[in-house]
Parts: sequence; C-alpha cells; structure tokens
Amino acid sequence: MPSPRNEIVLDIETRDTFQDVGAYNPTLLHVSLVGVYFYATDTFEAFLQEDLPKLWPRLERAERIIGYNLLGFDYPCLQMSYAGDMSKLPTVDLLYVIEKRLGHRIKLDDVATATLGMGKSGDGLAAVKFWKEGQIEKLKEYCLQDVRVTRDVYEHVLQHHNFSYFDRQGQKQTLDLSIDPVGAESPRPSMNLTLGI
Repeated sequence: MPSPRNEIVLDIETRDTFQDVGAYNPTLLHVSLVGVYFYATDTFEAFLQEDLPKLWPRLERAERIIGYNLLGFDYPCLQMSYAGDMSKLPTVDLLYVIEKRLGHRIKLDDVATATLGMGKSGDGLAAVKFWKEGQIEKLKEYCLQDVRVTRDVYEHVLQHHNFSYFDRQGQKQTLDLSIDPVGAESPRPSMNLTLGI
C-alpha cells in the first residue's frame, strides 16, 4: 500500500560490460534500464534510457534514494545522462554501510540470501545478454527483482537493526547495523535541477 515516505529504491542495468569498454570505469558504460521502487505509490517501474528525463525530477524530490553500490556504480553510470550532480542526492548506499560495518565488501546476493532467505535472480551478465537479445521484458523482471531484494534488505535493517551474511567458511553471521529512518537527519534543501527553472 502507498506510504507517506518519499523514498526510492534504485538499481540500474547496462548495455555493455567492463570487458566490452576495455576498462573498469562505470562512466564508460551505457545504461539500458533503471529499475525503481517508489514508496510513495508502492509501485515498481522501469525506465529505459530515453525515459530517464521523466525519472530525474522524481529523484530530486525524494527524501532518500536507496541502492546497493549506488556511489561506486549506478551513480557514475547515470551521471553521463544527468545535468545535475548525482552525488548531491540524499543517498543510502547499502554496500557502503555494510562495508563500513563488516570491514570488507560483500555481494548483495550473499547479504540477501543470508538475511532474507532469497537472493537475486542472476548476475549482471544476464542483464547485458537480455538487452543484446532485445528481451526487454526479461530485463525489466531481472532488474526489478534486484530492486525488490534491495528494498527488503533495507527494510530488514530499518526494522531489526542487523543483517546477516555467510562467511568464508559458509557459516551464517549476523551483525548489528543501524540506519536512521528518514526524517532523523537534518532536512536538506530541495533540488530543482531539471524541472525548468
């Protein structure tokens, strides 16, 4: 059901891989699809590259944008299409929050499987393959499943103040982790970068 929270969960897929572009540089990749969950309407939506101008104002009005590796991957990829500065959007990057607590990086699938009992639907190479084969509906399903998993991990941390993962010995570990709910931090100035000022 719709929520008064104006938060957005976001995940992107790309048309190419680092191998395709010859460097580990997200700014060289081309976005195929952006999957989004809007708390305000309780809806999942997918935006192709040409639809992104419709997404920007909604991101700018959001109280918070949640994702997994937004700062290291999604935002650098999207920045090439965005007139403003993605890094100024109010963001909770679960990868960075978990890395800070754990001391090293861990895949979303590993966190989700241990914390929720369900994981992602595949790896990013599947999404590139869907794009190249023109299977846009499969691409949407794949991306939105990642969005759903990210949202559910975020909700778990908000409600239970912990997350789980499997260590290198395959043992399930659970660590305390807190994320302040929206509104706990000081209000930010509203952004208006693409709304025709």
